[in-house]
Amino acid sequence: MSYQENHFVVVILTALATHLWLRSRAPASTSVISLWLFAISSTAAFSSLIGHNVGIAKILQTYFLYFVALTSSVIIYRLSPFHQLARYPGPLLCKISKLWVAYVASRGKLHLYHKELHDKYGPIVRVGPNELSVVDKDFIPTLLGTPGLPKGPLFDGRVITTTKDRDASYTLISTPDLQRHAQLRKPWNKAFGSEPMNDYAEILVEKANLLKEELMKRCQLSADQRGHVDLAGWINFFSFDFMGEMAFGGSFDLMRHGDKDGLWHGMQSALLTAGVTQHVPWLAHIVRAIPSTGVALRRFGQFAVNQAKTRFSKEVEKRDLFYHLIHASEPDSDPTAPNPTYLPLVVSNATLAIIAGSDTTSTVLSNIFYYLIHHPEYMKRLKAEIDEHFPLSDTVHGTSAIELGKLGSMKFLNAIINETLRLQPAVPTSLQRQPAKGSGGQAVGEYFIPEGTAVNIPPYCLHRNPRYFSPRTDDFWPERWLLDKTTAKGFVHDMSAFIPFSVGPANCAGKHLALLELRYVTTLLVRGFDFKFEEGFTAQMWEDGIEDRFVMAKGPLPVVLTPRY
Repeated sequence: MSYQENHFVVVILTALATHLWLRSRAPASTSVISLWLFAISSTAAFSSLIGHNVGIAKILQTYFLYFVALTSSVIIYRLSPFHQLARYPGPLLCKISKLWVAYVASRGKLHLYHKELHDKYGPIVRVGPNELSVVDKDFIPTLLGTPGLPKGPLFDGRVITTTKDRDASYTLISTPDLQRHAQLRKPWNKAFGSEPMNDYAEILVEKANLLKEELMKRCQLSADQRGHVDLAGWINFFSFDFMGEMAFGGSFDLMRHGDKDGLWHGMQSALLTAGVTQHVPWLAHIVRAIPSTGVALRRFGQFAVNQAKTRFSKEVEKRDLFYHLIHASEPDSDPTAPNPTYLPLVVSNATLAIIAGSDTTSTVLSNIFYYLIHHPEYMKRLKAEIDEHFPLSDTVHGTSAIELGKLGSMKFLNAIINETLRLQPAVPTSLQRQPAKGSGGQAVGEYFIPEGTAVNIPPYCLHRNPRYFSPRTDDFWPERWLLDKTTAKGFVHDMSAFIPFSVGPANCAGKHLALLELRYVTTLLVRGFDFKFEEGFTAQMWEDGIEDRFVMAKGPLPVVLTPRY
């Protein structure tokens, strides 16, 4: 064999050996993997060139050959019938690399892309080299139920705060260890119990009434006594102010002063980046380090850390989320007194409190009003129900008080909320789990999920599956929540496939507070105003503005408000 042939064989065999090594080690650390690849490729280059007089061009050619061979080997295996997920259909680009899905996610339409894939390929689709997307309700108990499976790699790629600013052992949202998650979740369950809920409800009523007052001012200051506002923007400000006081004991006053410091915009920018890097966790550290792409993540992460430290250091005036969380973690402690052991708990969960406490509910609220304005017959029907329960009077500032205890029994109000959550869940695609390391895999009925395979259950697609909700699967039709499925012919309404707050031990800890917020704010504003779209604004413009950023994002909602009293 000639020198040239020997050199070629050595490089190819080294590339194949590298691929076998990489298959047994998912690239969790970009720096470590890069170092190993450089070391291996360098060994291949110089071992086959020893004793020969070669220049830099030959060395670079060797590196190029090595990485071409390695890439080719990876692609061929991922497309081959020998791959562990070869039996599952999916697009060619998805099977080759998650970089394609990351690109789709960067455009904000991943929820629509997933639905297109399921419409084409069926209930189980391969959306990555080692990832499946499933819209089969039979997977829900095994993946999300008790005890469920550990969190998937998506959670590693969406982390916003730096490792030096958080303690992973305290972070509820991304903890993969099921036992540790159960330990962390107990205090959260207590922090959203009946007694703490009374404290949060008091803050909610105060902030929601301020929202109504600010909107009323816009009407009063207008020449025609009508307010021309971006309703989604105002709801954003309300939810951020409510979150600030509910979680950190202090409002950001966005409703009074606007987003002059770019707080809401900063969160949205960070979520855009995190919504992409969650699909390529090994690339997240690189993206964070690049000034042009990582600045939003760093700024928002630092903002969250600063809020946590401020909350930790100041005297507690109201019993907020972290007051109850600390007290639930250590019942004999004094949550009003700073204690160094509390700081990791507050800092590590700051971003969770900010995003879950503001962005998710604001999106659902905005969608509720979009659907009500777009379907005036439902707005009229909801007004009638609200007026029946809370008649307009002169008892309290022109209206009788809205009793929070009655909201849960208002059937049409809750049908409106549920139908909005069905069509536009706050987390549209990113509920991901994977078999535990060392388990060998997980059986789900006739299917087997190999170890190292991530499985995503996208609520947006699941809720729009006609096997579970029909007829009018893609329509806003609140009546589906009021019909008797045992007597309605051809009617399908499967609540086991309805997971807007996820299910199981990792479901949304603040679900009951979120529902109270949706019910109260919807009732308060529908009772106080008549709504219509601003001239020139269409329903399609709103739909086009909805984006999947791992939580649902939205554009402006320009409306005209007319006070009802």
